[in-house]
Amino acid sequence: MDHPQDQEHAHGQDRRHGREPTGPRDPDRPADRMVAPVIVSTRAATGQREDMSAPIVAEYAERIGFGCRPPVIIPDGEGVLAALSELLSAVAPEVIITSGGTGLTPDDLTPEFTEPLLDKRIPGLMEAVRVHAGRTRPMAAVSRGVAGVAEGTVIINLPGSPQAVREGMEVLVDILPGLCDQVADLRPQNDWGDGTDHQETPQEG
Repeated sequence: MDHPQDQEHAHGQDRRHGREPTGPRDPDRPADRMVAPVIVSTRAATGQREDMSAPIVAEYAERIGFGCRPPVIIPDGEGVLAALSELLSAVAPEVIITSGGTGLTPDDLTPEFTEPLLDKRIPGLMEAVRVHAGRTRPMAAVSRGVAGVAEGTVIINLPGSPQAVREGMEVLVDILPGLCDQVADLRPQNDWGDGTDHQETPQEG
């Protein structure tokens, strides 16, 4: 039997900033994956209402074998940048999902404070979320949420209502495992790229 310290050494490259696994390991992936919810709501942050969005994120994360951290709950506005920056530097989860601050009121600033952190944007992800939600809620089209990758972490802005979070997670649950594989560069050779078949074509005789 391996000594616990030996196991720690073997998996050291798979853990980020000392994070401990929270459940059974997936043998096809090098480490347990973690989702960090950030709830952007002045009323939830000040205790005026109970947050109902983070439990939905946790529910869907569990379906795909991801762990979920306790939510960070902050008021609308400028605190988004500090909260995201702290998670990236101190925790480095595979995924950060924000909820709230994607609308058009003056303090809806989540996209503005998310975008500067992104190394790569994933516009198609948010298009898919808006299209799915728009089937039952036409106002879903006005959500300004963005998605992308920052320092190896996927960041996704969802709207603030529990219904909108559930609709977003219904889309993301099928995408996140493969998306995180790409970000971590876990792939068989030539599985991704421009789709070109690089195998040599036999010469005709």
